[in-house]
Amino acid sequence: MGYNYRMSNLLAAVGRGQLKLLADRVAARRANCEFYRRELADLPGIDFMPESAAGRSTRWLTCITIDPARFGATREDVRLALESENIESRPLWKPMHLQPVYAQSPLHGGAVAEQLFRDGLCLPSGSSLSGHDRKRVAAAVLAVHQARWGSRPSRKLEVSEDLALPAA
Repeated sequence: MGYNYRMSNLLAAVGRGQLKLLADRVAARRANCEFYRRELADLPGIDFMPESAAGRSTRWLTCITIDPARFGATREDVRLALESENIESRPLWKPMHLQPVYAQSPLHGGAVAEQLFRDGLCLPSGSSLSGHDRKRVAAAVLAVHQARWGSRPSRKLEVSEDLALPAA
C-alpha cells in the first residue's frame, strides 16, 4: 500500500494565490498574541511561550501556561470559563506517552510534556479574530482571576492602533 502525496495543479494554483495573503495573516496572528500578552501581562501565574532569538514566530497559536497556585485557577477552570462565554479554547496536545496506544512503550523523560499538557491552554488565535473577540477572551481570563483573588485595578480593554488587525 502506498500514498500519492503529489499536489494537483489546481491545488498548486490555490496555494500560490494564498501566498499573497500570508504576510497579512501572520501579522494578524502576531497582533493577537501581542494583544493577549499586553492585556494579561500583570496577571500572576500566566506565562506565554517566548519567541526564539533565532527566528520569528508566526504565532499560529497563542498558548499560555497557567500556574494554578499563582493564578488562582487551573487551566481547566479557565477553559470552562471561556466555554461558558461561548469562546473556544483547548488544552495543549496530549503527550504521546499518555496516549493509550503507547501505554506500554518505553518512556524517556516526559515530565515537561506532562506539565505543558496539564497547565497549557491554546487561546483563540485565528487571523480573522476581531478586536472585540480578543477583548472578550482577555476579559474572560481576567474574570477567572478576579473571582479567585478579588478585583484588580480596573482598566478598559482597548485595541490600540499598533495592535489593530491588518486590513483584509
